[in-house]
Amino acid sequence: MDSYLHAAACFRMTTFRQSRSRLRTPLNRCWPSWLWVCFAALVGTEPRRTQGLKVTPTGLETIQRAEGDSVALGCSYTLSPLDRGEIDIEWSALSPDTTKKDQLLLSYTSGATYHHGGPGVAEGFSFAAGNPSKGDASLAISQLSRLHSGTYRCKVKKSPGVDTRKVSLVVKEKPSVPKCWLEGGERVGDAVSLHCRSSKGSTPLKYKWRRESKDPMPAAATQDGATGELRIGNHTQSFAGIYLCEVNNAVGAERCRISLRANKPPNRAAVMGGRAVGSLLLVLILLVFAGLLIWKLKDRQHSDKEFSNEIREDVPPPDSRPVSRHTGRNAGQTPQSAYGWADQNEVSSFIAGRTHNPSSYSQGQTAVKHTPAGYDSKHRYAV
Repeated sequence: MDSYLHAAACFRMTTFRQSRSRLRTPLNRCWPSWLWVCFAALVGTEPRRTQGLKVTPTGLETIQRAEGDSVALGCSYTLSPLDRGEIDIEWSALSPDTTKKDQLLLSYTSGATYHHGGPGVAEGFSFAAGNPSKGDASLAISQLSRLHSGTYRCKVKKSPGVDTRKVSLVVKEKPSVPKCWLEGGERVGDAVSLHCRSSKGSTPLKYKWRRESKDPMPAAATQDGATGELRIGNHTQSFAGIYLCEVNNAVGAERCRISLRANKPPNRAAVMGGRAVGSLLLVLILLVFAGLLIWKLKDRQHSDKEFSNEIREDVPPPDSRPVSRHTGRNAGQTPQSAYGWADQNEVSSFIAGRTHNPSSYSQGQTAVKHTPAGYDSKHRYAV
């Protein structure tokens, strides 16, 4: 470019000398020849400077985005009719350490796109426009992470024009959905505090409480934007309603809601009356329980006594037997048959039945000889 400017200056100086030989004016007599040469060089180079390649917008720009989002770092440019060379575009990540080399990420030359730095470095980088040679060399980055934070430089060159632009990218974490809770009572006249807290998110996090309805916030309520606390010193019925807490940072916002009630304080007389009635009911229940227990014990004792009497009535002493017709004359005589306790009428009936019913022997049964029973007069039983 310096040789080009030198040649242009020499051409204008030669032309100036030729014209000076033809025109002789008072101005020519006052200015020395070398001053005219410098003036002509400055006039000749000014249009070339204003018509060169330009990248827009100019200056350092800072962009903040959330993790997981996508972003396009702008780099638009305009060409000059004097720019005749091959278009060449480069995107680089500038190193914060000036002693280290910048990392080349993406380039475009001769109609082809090239990724630099390996798959781990250049992953997710691409040109936002399909053909960056048409005036849009913006860089697109997908799936942002904290590692993408840094300063990027866009360089566009088309000989003899060249221009650059720097963009600072800051990737932050969105705030998580906050948790809302209440501390203190909800009775009228008591102090109550509403709390809001988000567990995740890049600092600084700012909290703000507002009412879901169109009613304004109570004048007596004070809130802390850093801690997310809303304090109400003297709770009244007008404070009741649904409250929203919104937490935000530079890249996002979340919210939660909570319902605040205003309960009337209980009537002391009613509370005392209720306690008295409750005590009386408790005493009454205890008395009924004790009465049932005593009745149950007495009923059990009475049942045990009746059961004992029934056993005695079911086992009476043995009845005395009437004297048999046939008594043994000799007490020491050995009985000729087995004896047992039997009523005289039952024995007579049994003997009579055997005598008058001979058919029982006709069915193959063996006749049994019955020996008349004797009677022991001393011990009063049949033998």
